[in-house]
Amino acid sequence: MRRHRTTARGVIFLAAILGFAAGTAGAAAPKVPDHIVFPVVGPVQYIDDFGAPRPGGAHQGNDLMAAKRSPAVAAESGTVKYWTTSRSAGCMLYLYGESGTIYYYIHLNNDLTAKNDNRGKCVRGVAYTVKTGARVSAGQQIAYVGDSGDANGGMSHLHFEVHPGGGRAVSPYPYLQKAYKLLFAAKAGTPFSLTLTGTVVSATLDRLVVNVTSSQAWPSGLLLTKLNRSITITVPETTLVQTLAPTLRTIANVTLATRGQKVVVWTQPAPASLKAARADDGALSSALIQLG
Repeated sequence: MRRHRTTARGVIFLAAILGFAAGTAGAAAPKVPDHIVFPVVGPVQYIDDFGAPRPGGAHQGNDLMAAKRSPAVAAESGTVKYWTTSRSAGCMLYLYGESGTIYYYIHLNNDLTAKNDNRGKCVRGVAYTVKTGARVSAGQQIAYVGDSGDANGGMSHLHFEVHPGGGRAVSPYPYLQKAYKLLFAAKAGTPFSLTLTGTVVSATLDRLVVNVTSSQAWPSGLLLTKLNRSITITVPETTLVQTLAPTLRTIANVTLATRGQKVVVWTQPAPASLKAARADDGALSSALIQLG
């Protein structure tokens, strides 16, 4: 009898385990968003160096080489937390994304000047732009690129890691390749404008598509070059349209533009938003268009 009762309990226990396992298997695994925001705004170079040999073990992220104090922005909406006690990572930040993904931002700035002075601390205004524990939106600036920790004295860069569900690191490279690259970084709602230079792709009375080669943001002055990016711009009736050939003169509208013609577009001052920073279709409106 005792053996029978034990066997029954074992069957019930096994069924409970199998049921739990089935429920677990049916639950959706944490997933990195298909399109994150590229974590650095400005000129950047990187390769797929995930897993490369390092003195402390295999490389757990990708190094995004960028100028010191380049804006580091939130890859997705979430909550940030400082980590300031690592000698190897230096000034570091965790971004707890809404998807369940945790992103590591490592080697943030600790210099007070353009030189490698190491006189700054891992504090807001030097390494970070938001308070620890702050809720942030995708694309919001959260930190500055630097060379703290064991990157001290080397090329400034952001060591960027991706941990789906807070688990083991995976290669950020495929996500970086598909990420939205921002034209500027600004606090949501603050005024911005852009100067876009490139060539005409198509033009109608109320829409201009430009293959943009360079962008300069105001008031930050951030200049991006070699973009080769198609951007659709809304053309209000109030837009001033000029042509430089044969002399500078105002023309009726932008429909006189021809494919491949050089063009410079000054956008209307507007409140900053993620859609504007990504240059989503129609998110930017022209104030002045100058055709070459």
